[in-house]
Amino acid sequence: MVKQVVTTICFVLFHCIISYWAFMSSCSIHSSPKISIIPAIARYFGTKGRYEDVNTYLIDDLLVTNNSLVTLPSSKCSEIHLTAIIRHGTRYPTSKNIQKMREFYDLVVRDATGNLNCLSEIKSQWKMWYTDDMDGRLVDKGRADHRHLAQRLIKWFPSLLTEDNVRNGRVKLITSSKHRCVNSTIAFREGLMKGLSIKVELEPAVNDALMRYFDQCERFVKEVENNKSALEEVKRFNEGPEMKRVMEKMADRLEVPYASITDDSVEAAFFLCAYEFTIHDLNSPWCQLFDKVDAQVMEYAGDLKQYWKRSYGHDINSKSSCILFHDLFHRLDQVVAQINSDGALSEAVTVQVGHAETLLPLLTLLDLFKDDIPLSSTNFATQKNRIFRSGNIVPYAANLLVVLYKCPEGIRMGARLNEKSLTLPGLADPVPMYEDVKKRYRALLEGCDQETEGLEMSWKLIGQKVWEP
Repeated sequence: MVKQVVTTICFVLFHCIISYWAFMSSCSIHSSPKISIIPAIARYFGTKGRYEDVNTYLIDDLLVTNNSLVTLPSSKCSEIHLTAIIRHGTRYPTSKNIQKMREFYDLVVRDATGNLNCLSEIKSQWKMWYTDDMDGRLVDKGRADHRHLAQRLIKWFPSLLTEDNVRNGRVKLITSSKHRCVNSTIAFREGLMKGLSIKVELEPAVNDALMRYFDQCERFVKEVENNKSALEEVKRFNEGPEMKRVMEKMADRLEVPYASITDDSVEAAFFLCAYEFTIHDLNSPWCQLFDKVDAQVMEYAGDLKQYWKRSYGHDINSKSSCILFHDLFHRLDQVVAQINSDGALSEAVTVQVGHAETLLPLLTLLDLFKDDIPLSSTNFATQKNRIFRSGNIVPYAANLLVVLYKCPEGIRMGARLNEKSLTLPGLADPVPMYEDVKKRYRALLEGCDQETEGLEMSWKLIGQKVWEP
């Protein structure tokens, strides 16, 4: 009898200990900043995701390059030019999203009564530290994103990113006027100087005509930016059964009325999880308000918005980037002409720093990441294997690298996205002849739905100086 009682007590104690450690492991991550554990839902953060979660080999070493992801031409070829179009680094939320996050935090602290393991930690330990003045500004992690990228590009292109090219003005930096882009560009310059062990004046130029073309495209502003019906599919999805289920589950976990939770509420909670991780490398208790299915729904909602506002949803989305497309090929043509005439190259490297909204329309114009069936409010279930995933395409510090090579047979062109080779649609060779690339995009090169005056203005603006905060 005594033996049976002892056995029962031991069994109960064992399960109590297991339950205690399960609770502690689920709650202690946020309060122990030295521990970095990637949230289970991090892969679904979309445009709020880290660059190194796309290229996971960087998690252990931020300066390593992975040659297995890149296809090079013959060893008889030599690099002659690089254009890098880069998204700014990791940033704070915008003031608009900070307001949503604050309202949701207040609701949780005021009304939530659920027994979720880490709800008590949110209510007693986590403080709303985001302030309106942060408003999309670059964080320290974002500066590091660009410093490290610059150092990796030196490894990728050692014959182009050289001290001689920097000192002789053959490396140019161009940026959007937004502070997060300016500061990303300055951080890139710091990484370049450190990687080359030099100190040279290299002044960035501000050019919103190129890097924020979407603000200056009247048709885009009218038909998409200021047109609520342009995002009707996004609205329908946010009012649909998948999002409704996420909202109900959130309300159940917090034990608040269903009417208290809206699509803005769950988006705010998702942002709280994402930003805590991307800014501070923390798996915060906010992440535990979502399971995998919830996160997939949230990712799809974000992708749907990018698809209809910046990509294949409307023709003008991609056409708005024609000015940047023409700027790129104008520069490449100049390089080819200089090589063919045995002249000196005026630009070995051009670095252009902008936004996700700068890159995504251009990639769409190039016909990349296009699914056979368009994303819509009703096909979430059948789009789980979609190509269009904004988190893989334009995470923080996303980059499109366009490289020209001088080969015995002529000039070739390679393209990489996020340091991985791209094969352009309609071209079987991953490093095709440059003339074949121009033939593939002939229709766009001959005419694009943008004003030529804007393009001429953008080239004139290249020489503008930019302030340094």
